[in-house]
Amino acid sequence: MSAAGPRRVWMGEVPVDAVSRDEALGRVAALVEACQGGVVFTPNVDHVVLAERDPRFREAYAAVDLSLVDGMPVLWGCRLLGFRVPEKISGSDLVRPLASLAAERGWGVFLLGAGPGVVDRAAEILVAENPGLRVVGTACPEVDMGRPAAERDALREEIRAARPDLLLLALGSPKGETFAHECREEIRPAVIVGVGAGLDFLVGTARRAPAWMSATGLEWFFRLLQEPRRLWRRYLVRGPRFVPILLRTATRGTPGATEKP
Repeated sequence: MSAAGPRRVWMGEVPVDAVSRDEALGRVAALVEACQGGVVFTPNVDHVVLAERDPRFREAYAAVDLSLVDGMPVLWGCRLLGFRVPEKISGSDLVRPLASLAAERGWGVFLLGAGPGVVDRAAEILVAENPGLRVVGTACPEVDMGRPAAERDALREEIRAARPDLLLLALGSPKGETFAHECREEIRPAVIVGVGAGLDFLVGTARRAPAWMSATGLEWFFRLLQEPRRLWRRYLVRGPRFVPILLRTATRGTPGATEKP
């Protein structure tokens, strides 16, 4: 990785930063210690498709500081186009390493989202695994990004008052990304990291796909079997729309490739 940072490429309207997991953790640490705030997302196929039609979601991705490919189809798509992206990095894979890093470096951590009771149990587990970890706040609010921003003033103030260095965000997509973009300046210098279902996986309220299914690109199928009513539209309706986006990206070459500042 160059001093200027990882190479950034675009899959449709979504950027992808070409980093390994260790490099990603180093980039998050650098963001935290720069005390300027920042946002980290982990795009998957659904994110790539949603960004085509949702302007607020697209705006959030345009401003992301670090974008880590989550999902083998996106990784394969990048490689098919000649983009050297080293590996898949799910948000859920970052929860424990970031908690360990936070305990080691004295960062305050705020956990936001997941289901009722999950966030507090996740905090207990992470503190037990990382003695000295400072969890400065937890919240599991009802967030409706279709409502005026003023209705989320209290939540943003709660986070700001806790003064976290790191906020692990588990609100789901596209809600989480749009909320992160909306509040990033107000809660600066906190660095916001989207962790998907990572807190539910940690607590055990959701099951993660076996490693072999994840490695072969079948994690989506496992999740569909677990939650068909919630996820059928994501995987069976929106998912196939990824193919024409991939083809469009291929036909235009790589003009979207940039160097991340």
